[in-house]
Amino acid sequence: MDTAEIIVLCLNFIFLIPTLASITRFDQWWVRGFDFPRIQISVCIVITLILCAFFYDFSETWHYVATVLLFLSLIYQAIKIFPYTVLSKKQVIKFKGKAEDATISILVSNVLTPNKHPEKLVALVKKRQPDILLTLESDKRWEKELEVIEDDYKYTVKVPLDNLYGMHLYSKLELIDADVHYLVQEDIPSIHGYVKLRNGTKLKMHCLHPMPPSPTESYTSTNRDAEILMLGRDLSPEDRKVLVFGDLNDVAWSRTTKLFQQMSGLMDPRIGRGFFNTFHAGYRLFRWPLDHVFHSKDFTLIEIAREKSIGSDHFPMYIKLNYDPRATAVQEELELEREDELWAKEKIEEAQPLEKSINIPKKIR
Repeated sequence: MDTAEIIVLCLNFIFLIPTLASITRFDQWWVRGFDFPRIQISVCIVITLILCAFFYDFSETWHYVATVLLFLSLIYQAIKIFPYTVLSKKQVIKFKGKAEDATISILVSNVLTPNKHPEKLVALVKKRQPDILLTLESDKRWEKELEVIEDDYKYTVKVPLDNLYGMHLYSKLELIDADVHYLVQEDIPSIHGYVKLRNGTKLKMHCLHPMPPSPTESYTSTNRDAEILMLGRDLSPEDRKVLVFGDLNDVAWSRTTKLFQQMSGLMDPRIGRGFFNTFHAGYRLFRWPLDHVFHSKDFTLIEIAREKSIGSDHFPMYIKLNYDPRATAVQEELELEREDELWAKEKIEEAQPLEKSINIPKKIR
């Protein structure tokens, strides 16, 4: 075995690790971290397969074994990310018609607390004029800087924090029973309530920003998974007029986020349209989709876009939807398997959440 073969063989094993880790249910940060860069991992596997074809003469059994295992790993990764390519079937249909008073536009922006360029976000808000702005990582300084938009955004929920988990909700549309909850951790807020469309329709609204698994914040993904799955559990595929948005610190194709969709029946407008990678804004080759907007089946899509950088490590995410109850007849949600439902229950119990359920009024006038 020459040096080149040894190097390629090492690469074979290195790029098998992400797939082997992903098929386990361990929640250590370094294991769950492999959920994020699936695009980058797939590219590295393709390059390594090319090297296999170039440097292996396939005179040894292990040449075949190493190459086949790596090819199977590529298939696994591709299956995970394929729905978020333009080759996949769109999960949410495109709105056709004249947009009137049943529309809602949302801008989600993780501002990065030390970001010194609030004027960039203000300029984006003035350009896009979203009905709802959700800022994440916003503290008292950001709250002060964003006072300039409050003439247009009369309804607000403000949770300024210095721990990178502050959250501010600004709305042109009337907010009803909007309240702050601390579902899993005392210093990690979320906002839940209703927003009233211009035609009087009331939509249920949930804004999240759970803590990610990382060596500097949480050594496991348990609390993040529990917060996302609690919401999925407390919603159901029969629920209508529901919006969920925020920085979930989880990628769209992870086991947790897919299970959340299955439990709640909510739709992902990115499926069939693209990755819309929002993090990391500073590194072109290392980006994945962390900022999300999910909605119930009774919405159709008018527009979705990743906005330009505002100086944060996240790009803002913009979406405009049209509420149309007729859409429920033509849009299909994911099916939930019993085994996954039990896993979700275990994850929630393991986190020992502060609140047993996400309680907001079920009926409003």
